Amino acid sequence: MRIRVLVAEDDMHTREGLLELLQGEGMVAFGAPDGLAAWDMFQSRQPDLVCLDVMMPGISGYDVCRKIRAAGSTVPVLFITAKGQEVDKVVGLELGADDYIVKPFGVKEVMARIRAIARRCFSERHSGAEGDTLLQSEFVIADLAVHPGALRCRRADEVIELSKREVKILAELASRPGEVVSRQQLMNAVWGQEYQPSSRTLDQHISQLRKRIESNPSQPTIIKTVHGAGYRYDP
Repeated sequence: MRIRVLVAEDDMHTREGLLELLQGEGMVAFGAPDGLAAWDMFQSRQPDLVCLDVMMPGISGYDVCRKIRAAGSTVPVLFITAKGQEVDKVVGLELGADDYIVKPFGVKEVMARIRAIARRCFSERHSGAEGDTLLQSEFVIADLAVHPGALRCRRADEVIELSKREVKILAELASRPGEVVSRQQLMNAVWGQEYQPSSRTLDQHISQLRKRIESNPSQPTIIKTVHGAGYRYDP
């Protein structure tokens, strides 16, 4: 079965270029010129992967992503952004974005990222997403009781909502208490060995997670940075 990709981009040349690349890879690719068309097409075509331009007429890529997540879909989302949109990237990660393609982008870079996600989609579809069963058991890290199936954790009476990737980050660190987990090991555990998000994407995920689970995010005690090596959880 071929991977279906929705490309929502208001710039016709960028959109047509991506569609041509994806179709050349044997994928079923279809494009939308604005946010409203993207949301309609998402509902009618049910893509396996969505590439969303951040700034589009009608509704923004972020609004489309909000609708996708509100509908309960976990389909991978890649945002297409312009350079310098760092603040907006944080918003995107909070919405559950998987990665970013920064304009202007190179053909090799964008195809490497999309191929990796496509392979993961294909693998999960045929394996029944067996790997996710490992994240169904509840676990404890520091003073947090993590409930993977509910995508949330609890600290006393406080409930903290988590993304699937945030649960995986916590699960990886909790499974190796006192050990330094390298950046590459974390990326392999969270995104998969064939998928290589930018190092900045990992940083932003960690930063946003710290803001919700750490008492003092500027001096974290649960997810500690080991400079030049990775991250560590000290029980």
